[in-house]
Amino acid sequence: MLGMALAALDGTVVSTAVPQIVGDLGGFAVFSWLFSGYLLAVTVTLPVYGKLSDTFGRKPVLIAGIILFLIGSLLCATAWNMASLIAFRVVQGLGGGALQGTVQVIAADLYPLKERPKIQAKLSTVWATSSVAGPALGGLLAGYADWRWIFLINLPVGALALWLVVRYLHEPNRTTAKSKAKSKDTTKTTAEATAKTTATARPAGTATKGADTASDPAPRHRVDWAGALAVFATGALLLTALVQGGVAWPWISTPSFAFLGGSAVLAAVTVVIERRATDPIIPGWVWRRRTIAAVNLALGALGLLMIAPTVFLPTYAQSVLGLGPIAAGFVLSAMTLSWPVSAAFANRLYNRIGFRLTAVIGISLAMLVLLAFPLLPYPGQAWQPALIMLLLGAALGIFQLPLIIGVQSTVGWSERGTATASILFCRQVGQSVGAALFGAVANGVLAARLTNAPTPGLPDDLDSVSKALENPATLTAEAADYLRRAMDSAVEYVYVGAAGAAAVSLLVLIFVAPRRFPVLKDPE
Repeated sequence: MLGMALAALDGTVVSTAVPQIVGDLGGFAVFSWLFSGYLLAVTVTLPVYGKLSDTFGRKPVLIAGIILFLIGSLLCATAWNMASLIAFRVVQGLGGGALQGTVQVIAADLYPLKERPKIQAKLSTVWATSSVAGPALGGLLAGYADWRWIFLINLPVGALALWLVVRYLHEPNRTTAKSKAKSKDTTKTTAEATAKTTATARPAGTATKGADTASDPAPRHRVDWAGALAVFATGALLLTALVQGGVAWPWISTPSFAFLGGSAVLAAVTVVIERRATDPIIPGWVWRRRTIAAVNLALGALGLLMIAPTVFLPTYAQSVLGLGPIAAGFVLSAMTLSWPVSAAFANRLYNRIGFRLTAVIGISLAMLVLLAFPLLPYPGQAWQPALIMLLLGAALGIFQLPLIIGVQSTVGWSERGTATASILFCRQVGQSVGAALFGAVANGVLAARLTNAPTPGLPDDLDSVSKALENPATLTAEAADYLRRAMDSAVEYVYVGAAGAAAVSLLVLIFVAPRRFPVLKDPE
């Protein structure tokens, strides 16, 4: 939980300290890479860490991730200009990818299927609380201490997490577990019975010999470094194109075509490398198995639709409702209150009707809630969007958790890290795609409203809209009201698009996912 809190906090803690950081280091034109660089590093390393955890175990990967994250935090605190701070944020993200993915897998390893909803709900609570508290903590540290303490505060928390993991995390003996699982499905010969007895009698951590070597061949320790590098490079180019497109350069431009074309070429190269690899980073079975492929697509759509509340709702609350930043944060936090509560009770539902049908109910409710947002009155009261977020969190809690637990329950120990990393990777990519797509939608609606405005005195370009809304005194009352209505309309279109993403997820679950997930029994 401490490790997950670190990864979640550092995704948002910098946001409110940007003015102080820019004032000290400069680099206003590129400060957005403080967020983008961290996001890119976390996303593209998820598949790599997932495979490494299946190969070498969860504990060494988690320890390495915490150490790398703490090194990045210390370096961030010593940054001397914006370029160095961005580079050190990438180092942080390289460690954050191990934290985000491995913690979810360890929870599935340590807890049987009946107990997983409770621990996953607790992890969801930690993630949600940390994400919401991040901006407030960053603002407090930047305002009353120094922005460098945003990163220094990670050191004692991370050190405690590292000590707890090293001292108390004991992974099960994988060799013994595999032998027991195989013995249930095959006829035992005398040699096999002898091998199993030897494996069971051997203390944890003792080297395997003879028959055990046959069940755990040496090639599982071969790391597909070429595939890891190819996955990293492909993801970096693709996410850079999505994050920076329409911001640093126009979508229809040479840089956009270069990054998107380069990512397509590298994706083809990655496929070739992975097909030839003995033990690939992203094995083909991730997409050949209906259950995992369907969940990957469904949670990719979830990442896309989450952009509407997390990115555009705070803007709506401040620009349309006239709330301050703290009050706007409380409107958004309503979702984080109901999400873990509904997730905690999701097991009562999916134990009766199954993982797939539970997720179908959750995403169907989420789609209806998203479609209700455009029906809110203008300008409305703060409790109205807060109620929408409360209902949305409840719906998504019974949608996401059954899918993650369902996938983890269909694979064995040696595949669980890869499977979990694949769905988290797809969700992260969905968020990047959503940010680019819905950003373009909102900008298009605002541009159209400004072009056809019957009211004089409005901003001439989109960059001036936020400044005008922050200082409405510079506008006439009629112009300010028109601009607020334009922003309201833009956010409504975004929520309709998010409902469309929910519909895509629903269709995937209905037509791609199997009716019953092929759940493996927990080892005795």
